[in-house]
Amino acid sequence: MVSIDNGSIAATANDHAAAAAGGVTFPSMSHSNGVQPDSDGYRKRKMTSIPLEVGTRVNCRWRDGKYHPVKVIERRKLPADESNDYEYYVHYTEFNRRLDEWIKVDQLDLNSVETDVDEKVEDKVTSLKMTRHQKRKIDETHVEGHEELDAASLREHEEFTKVKNIATMELGRYEIETWYFSPFPPEYNDCTKLFFCEFCLNFMKRKEQLQRHMRKCDLKHPPGDEIYRNGTLSMFEVDGKKNKVYGQNLCYLAKLFLDHKTLYYDVDLFLFYVLCECDDRGCHMVGYFSKEKHSEESYNLACILTLPPYQRKGYGKFLIAFSYELSKKEGKVGTPERPLSDLGLLSYRGYWTRVLLDILKKHKGNISIKELSDMTAIRAEDILSTLQSLELIQYRKGQHVICADPKVLDRHLKAAGRGGLDVDVAKLIWTPYKEQG
Repeated sequence: MVSIDNGSIAATANDHAAAAAGGVTFPSMSHSNGVQPDSDGYRKRKMTSIPLEVGTRVNCRWRDGKYHPVKVIERRKLPADESNDYEYYVHYTEFNRRLDEWIKVDQLDLNSVETDVDEKVEDKVTSLKMTRHQKRKIDETHVEGHEELDAASLREHEEFTKVKNIATMELGRYEIETWYFSPFPPEYNDCTKLFFCEFCLNFMKRKEQLQRHMRKCDLKHPPGDEIYRNGTLSMFEVDGKKNKVYGQNLCYLAKLFLDHKTLYYDVDLFLFYVLCECDDRGCHMVGYFSKEKHSEESYNLACILTLPPYQRKGYGKFLIAFSYELSKKEGKVGTPERPLSDLGLLSYRGYWTRVLLDILKKHKGNISIKELSDMTAIRAEDILSTLQSLELIQYRKGQHVICADPKVLDRHLKAAGRGGLDVDVAKLIWTPYKEQG
């Protein structure tokens, strides 16, 4: 991640790694530590031939200076004046797809080339999952939304989106390395970098186009109603029906950072809640969440994203809390759209845990699941599953009983960590959506 300010570019050490990996410190691994089955039935080594074929497995030098196992996803010929004939798009088999990238052949350890991969070995390699602690450290503000894909659809999705089409984007004073493929219109197929207007989210191929646009663009904030302001923090409600182009552009942008998000071109059915940091230059987007105007399943959040430059600052937790404050105003219980990703579940479980523990610690006497749901707008099933995961609930004589020992509550609160930024409800000026006419 690079900060661009007043025409100068200043990059902080390891910013890209922190942004792309969501703050994870990956375990050091030299190229000798990979999965190397002895049996010829698993993999067959052969003399290295250049160019490497798609599907080849080899060890690659990553930005930490160490070698990690990768799989070649795609290759392309370099211009004639380049010293190497091909460059390769590789997937680091230990890491999330967001770290896939184009690399030159001099980054590869050609002595480690392996082909004819057996599926069992692929399962072994991909089973090198991160520990629960590492998963928790991955930016808890990042929820990969709309993940309604079954196994067959997931394979088709990964084939279609296997190569990242936009490598970087510029938004305001930040140049951000993207994580995933996003289906921009065909006329942008030849672009590897896009320039976004940070206020209307129109995107352009060249810096000069953005500069001309900024001289004409009247907006200094998202095109909606400001429903919350507390200090320098503002929230805008944008109606997808009234601001269709903005809503679609926001979806294109979000898809660059959300792997399995379904891109909804019909944004009329959604409201977008855009969180901004405000200064004398305008209101700069930090992240957003969307929700359906009418949800039969009582979903109060469809998709959520905190942009990489603003992650690890508590904004994701703020967005989750804000969605529940809206549910309280509506007089409804709410829940995020299902299914949740594993990281999404961690984020929500963290929020539910902190909210419920705070109430249980302060409450005197008995309290029921229904009462907790009425107080928090959290769905009863989510409360029950959270308390069960904390082993704070028992089933006695046909009913659930909450067991809230103060010492146990303190231990769980400490483990849950800080709660992020608080929503000051007194600063929320909002009425629930009603269809006009």
